[in-house]
Amino acid sequence: MMRRRMAVTLGALAAAATLAVAVPGSAYAADGVLVVNGNEYKDPSGCYGIDWYPSSVTNHTDAIAEVHSGPGCTGPVEWLVHPGGTYYTETAQSVFIL
Repeated sequence: MMRRRMAVTLGALAAAATLAVAVPGSAYAADGVLVVNGNEYKDPSGCYGIDWYPSSVTNHTDAIAEVHSGPGCTGPVEWLVHPGGTYYTETAQSVFIL
């Protein structure tokens, strides 16, 4: 009985160690600040909504920001805002940055 418990415990530890090595340590986020309509997002990652128009997206990060025509970063990409750039829009509904 004791050997069985020890084998199960060692098996669980081995599986956990395998997962720890296989999964990256942290998610990637852009370094810097993304500004959407005056709201600043430090080291942003993911999707940000655009709440009013006209709107502006200023990218002070090291990544490219995709401005989408649909909510929740859906729909076609309306514009790519490269690092250091600003984009003004009256139609976009969301911004994605990785």
